[in-house]
Amino acid sequence: MPFLSSPVAALTAHALRVTFGDATALDGVDLVVTRGALTVIVGPNGAGKSTLLETLAGAREPSSGSVDAHGLSRSFVPQRAAVSEHLPLTVRDVVAIGAWGRAGPFRPLGPADRTAIDDALRRLDVADLARRPFGILSGGQRQRTLLAQGLARGADVLLLDEPTTGLDAASAERNRAAIAHEIERGATVVCVSHDERLIAAADRIVDLDGGRIVLSGADRVARSGAEGVSGERERAR
Repeated sequence: MPFLSSPVAALTAHALRVTFGDATALDGVDLVVTRGALTVIVGPNGAGKSTLLETLAGAREPSSGSVDAHGLSRSFVPQRAAVSEHLPLTVRDVVAIGAWGRAGPFRPLGPADRTAIDDALRRLDVADLARRPFGILSGGQRQRTLLAQGLARGADVLLLDEPTTGLDAASAERNRAAIAHEIERGATVVCVSHDERLIAAADRIVDLDGGRIVLSGADRVARSGAEGVSGERERAR
């Protein structure tokens, strides 16, 4: 699907409400995610950031409200994945799951899919781990492998939960470079992050507190990608 050059919505959330028993995680969230932009969701612990990301990704059904993906494909990369050490999945197998989403269910992977897998393994520097069981990886190695899985799908919208948390400096920088590459190819990226460098590079910053958007940064006209980029924030309407 070709990407449009003009700013249009990649995701539209309307009156999202998510509850867990008597607790409210999201309380009437309205949000438009601009196509081809980097949107970073920030806020204190327990603000509902991961719940919002999961709901935007279609991984969680809202209690009420709706999310419209406008026909775009989505790839969700959680912060952690619990996989038994006894489950026979190698790192390459896990990354290949992303390519299955690209090829479609029950279809064999073709040369382009295998190339996408190899490229994702290389870009996240996990190619040397390709035959290692995923279940025995360190937390940082798992995070890089899961991001590689997201890249292998080549989705229109990439949704990432804390893509640089818990990583050493080199791995975090590699993940930031991968995110920048996705933006350059025309993808839309939405991530939850406390990473100051990712926040500085964002086109839009969405602040959550108590399950509600309290501030929403305006789209930035130009991207520099450098640390310390600033942008005015305005009250969400």
